[in-house]
Formats: sequence, structure tokens, C-alpha cells
Amino acid sequence: MTAGNSTELPKSGLLLIGMGPGQIGSMTIEARNAAKSADFRRYEAYTALWPADELTKLEEDIGDIEMVMRPEVESPTELLDLAKNHLVALLIVGDPLQATTHVDIQLQALEAGINCMVFHGISITTLVTGAVGLSNYRFGRQTTITYPYGGWVATSPLEVIAVNLFQNQHTLALLDLDPTGAGTGKQVPMQPKDAYDSLGLMKEKLSSTISDMSEESTFDSMKKLAFKEFVANGLDSIKVVLCADMGTKEEKITYTTVGDLKNTDGGRLNSLIFPAITSEVEEKALLRWQ
Repeated sequence: MTAGNSTELPKSGLLLIGMGPGQIGSMTIEARNAAKSADFRRYEAYTALWPADELTKLEEDIGDIEMVMRPEVESPTELLDLAKNHLVALLIVGDPLQATTHVDIQLQALEAGINCMVFHGISITTLVTGAVGLSNYRFGRQTTITYPYGGWVATSPLEVIAVNLFQNQHTLALLDLDPTGAGTGKQVPMQPKDAYDSLGLMKEKLSSTISDMSEESTFDSMKKLAFKEFVANGLDSIKVVLCADMGTKEEKITYTTVGDLKNTDGGRLNSLIFPAITSEVEEKALLRWQ
């Protein structure tokens, strides 16, 4: 269930708690109180990260917090077993249900007869679109720009961007956190230069595979045309909005081009917006960040 006006908590169960974007002041009072009431607190640090100093402040406020990574979250047997007889808080950066990983945990808890409450938080997906001045209604599918894991280059992030632009939709692209792709720690959040390098590799690979793509359906044909148009244009000249450390005191927005990303400083955590054709108001809003 989603927490409503009542903050009455069960004696045992799982609390999915949204931490917000990156500072203790952005976390709701209800969420902090719930986390403080839990017997055990786990901080999910593989899908997103908080600044270390803010995490320390939170721990001082609510009690000890233990970090968990991808294995404990994607196979939550230990977490759910603990929640059968104790009140367990899973602290999640942003909003708890923005990632299917956390929805899956919620469903597994419900199937096991474990109480599961949700305390929502501010998500990057809602924060960043309005902050830069683009209409939320005009965003297409979201994606994540990944590192080339072990030499493997995924083209799907670039395909999402290409199709969205072809359909005149903006794209929010989160930047990867983990060069290994294992989600077990040693994270190195992607910087603008890393994103530029990854996008270049993706475009190179996409260019070499377009001719072999299917055109069996109307949608397949549309995608193939979108990819052809995208790779035919220079990647460096595409406009992009770099959003660094959103929702924190260090928040910074920069309206630039993909080519300039290799010379642009980011922040602790970064994301990119690829604007489609902008309205007059949207373009005026974006010009603030040049």
C-alpha cells in the first residue's frame, strides 16, 4: 500500500522509502519518521547515489544504515525474510517505484504476505524536466547511457534518442553509475566526457547495423528511418542539456551540444536531456542555461 495521511506502521514488514534526489531536506517528514521507526535500514546504492555527507546526516538523524547493492536487491530473499518478523526500511534514492526492480520487490513482498508500505519521494524523472523549462508532456521514452561493458557497446540508448527525436519528443537520458555493470560496488558515475565517448561508440555501431534491420512492420520501418536520419547527421551538433546534481545545493544546468560534452565539467551525478523541436517558451527557457 502507499502511505497516506496516516503514519501508523505495522510491527513487521517492508517500507519502501523515497529519499528524494540528494539531500536530507528534500526527504518528506513522513518518510524520515518511518525510516527512524524501522528495526533495520537498508540503503539501495546501485540504481542511484546520495552524496556521502548527506547520507551521514541522514544516518545521524534516523539511525544506522547498511548499504545493499544489486545482488541483495534483485534477489531479495534475505531482505524479505528479515521483514517477516521485523520492520525493514529500504531507502531508495528518488521515488521508490520509478525502477521496475523496486516494483518487483513490492510484488514479491505482497505474494509472501509481508506488509509493504510506500513513502514516495521526489524523482529525477519529474524534477529535471520542469527545472530545465521543457514541457513534461513532450517527453518520450527515457533511457540510460551506459558504459561499454567489457568492450560491449549497447546501441539501445541511442536508438531510444533517435526514435524520440524522429517523433519530435524530448528524451531524458540518465548517465550510468558503474563501469563494470555488475552493480556490486566501486561505482564511478559517468561524466560528460564519458557520455560523449559512449555515444560516439554507439553511433558507430548503430551505423554498421542499420542495413540488416527488419522492415517487416510499420513500426520497424519507422525505426529504421529514424536511425538512418540520426546517423546521417553529425552527433556533435545535436543540442543537449546537461543536468548535474539536480535537487541539491550544487545543482547546475548547461545548455550545450553533444560535441561540447567532452570539454564540459559535470557534477557528482549527471543526466542529459535531448530536446526535440522546442516551442517558443521552451527555447526561451533553455537559453537561460547557455
